[in-house]
Amino acid sequence: MQRTGEESILTTGMKRTLKRATLQLLRSTGVFGLVRDSAWRMHRLLILCYHGISLEDEHLWRPALYIEPSLLEQRLEFLAQGRYNVLPLGEAVKLLREEKLPPRSVTITFDDGTYDFLKLACPLLRRFGFPATVYQTTYYSELQIPVFNLMCSYLLWKRRGRILDKGAELGLKPPLDLTSEAKREAMVQILVDNCDRDGLCARQKNEVAGKLAQLLDVDYSEILSKRILQLMNPQEIAELAREGFDFQLHTHRHRTPEDKVLFQKEIRDNRESLAKSLPGQSRHFCYPSGVYSPTFLPWLAEDNILSATTCDVGLADASTNPLLLPRMVETSSRSSLEFEGWLTGVADFMAIHRAAAQHYDE
Repeated sequence: MQRTGEESILTTGMKRTLKRATLQLLRSTGVFGLVRDSAWRMHRLLILCYHGISLEDEHLWRPALYIEPSLLEQRLEFLAQGRYNVLPLGEAVKLLREEKLPPRSVTITFDDGTYDFLKLACPLLRRFGFPATVYQTTYYSELQIPVFNLMCSYLLWKRRGRILDKGAELGLKPPLDLTSEAKREAMVQILVDNCDRDGLCARQKNEVAGKLAQLLDVDYSEILSKRILQLMNPQEIAELAREGFDFQLHTHRHRTPEDKVLFQKEIRDNRESLAKSLPGQSRHFCYPSGVYSPTFLPWLAEDNILSATTCDVGLADASTNPLLLPRMVETSSRSSLEFEGWLTGVADFMAIHRAAAQHYDE
């Protein structure tokens, strides 16, 4: 029997409540500490995955991708108080392979390289003295304009719940029903398809986003001034790299084509763009949105990639394929108890669904 959406939400909520109750019991009985300091945990690496830190209200728009700065601060404080060994990615991958990890090993990664990393995450990482790796996508980094499809989604969300008698000038059929996420995302797809059909370049698409903002009565200039949904530029990347932050590969256009030539072009264009800001060659990779295929592995090896991270959840050990490393993706809904459960390793034993959804977060 197929479940209704309401039943599915109820079931998910019940499972989460049960999981948290179990974690609380295990913590109160000392199991967290036993697993955290065990030989089993010492031979495993937890790779944390962050995406965006809200400059304004992005965590309300995309809670699965954005968290508030205060939550990141709490997480880093927890790492410090728990005396976790926060290792640079390259060093951690090497020690993992050699089975020489120190106790309580953790690595911190950020996907995409948005401006909020520079503005909000860097000051916190500096304060705690923690290294971090940024998987930097580069196409929009060079352009210094917002990511078009994400901006359209964000703008429509700004007017969520409304029905507007307009939109024809942008190829949207009025009335614009903004009362559900599904309806808003369908409008985003129409805007993207229309721009692709008309062969618009990125800057022309940004003009469309500006017209959408005007239609919705949203101050686009203010959003641009705050650099919401914009990537760090090459100069900022170079400055942070000189400071010691690590930048690695995430494809040029945030996609992984299933054609070998196009796939490797994404890697090489990404690497070439980063090389303008960074010394040496980037050799670690992250699959955009965690979308991967076994077909990609030999292609990555041909391009001298040493490691590749997914969005599949889990801890890595020496037997883990270095081109399919799991991570724990942080979201706004993850509790401190669940976070601690993953740090100690206890939550790894309780994980049922490890594989991430194979679709791009757009």
